Amino acid sequence: MLVGLTGGIGSGKSLVAELLAAHGATIIDADVLAREVVAAGTPGLAAVSERFGESVQREDGSLDRGALGRIVFGDPVARRDLEAIIHPAVRARAAALSAAAPRGAVVVQVIPLLVETGQQDNFDQIVVLDVDPEVQLSRIMLRDGLDEAEAQARVRAQVTREARRAAADVVLHNNGTTEDLAAAVDRLWAEWKSAGV
Repeated sequence: MLVGLTGGIGSGKSLVAELLAAHGATIIDADVLAREVVAAGTPGLAAVSERFGESVQREDGSLDRGALGRIVFGDPVARRDLEAIIHPAVRARAAALSAAAPRGAVVVQVIPLLVETGQQDNFDQIVVLDVDPEVQLSRIMLRDGLDEAEAQARVRAQVTREARRAAADVVLHNNGTTEDLAAAVDRLWAEWKSAGV
């Protein structure tokens, strides 16, 4: 079974992926792949530097994510240009990893921009993590050291909660504790297993 796991920034996708991995799911994380395809010395990083300038590269040749983020989160055209460089490489790598998964595996692709990139029809099931806006903002600010305006800019760069929920087969609410979320993931895994997945 191929599952697309998505949710807004700060919704808890990484935690859910860890919990599903503990149950035995094969996890393919688009954020991890996105870092790999723009690692120092890669064609992806060369393309990003060519489009956005040398200021997005550190002296050691690695990507300066903060500098790049300040450019793309305030400019929709720049963000689309970045996505046009990164998304095809990430999708190709994810497809290769999915194909290499053991037969009968539950393969979970964690894709923050799954709905934005129109990939919802590529999966057997879409799981959306949903979180209230005020909880989301506080998590982003705490986790990433951003002020409220920067956090809101990142939220606005994604589709609305409503659009994500409309694409969902399953919605997991993550406004509570880690234990609450773990219990919801346990129930979801049990449902998949009882369905013969």
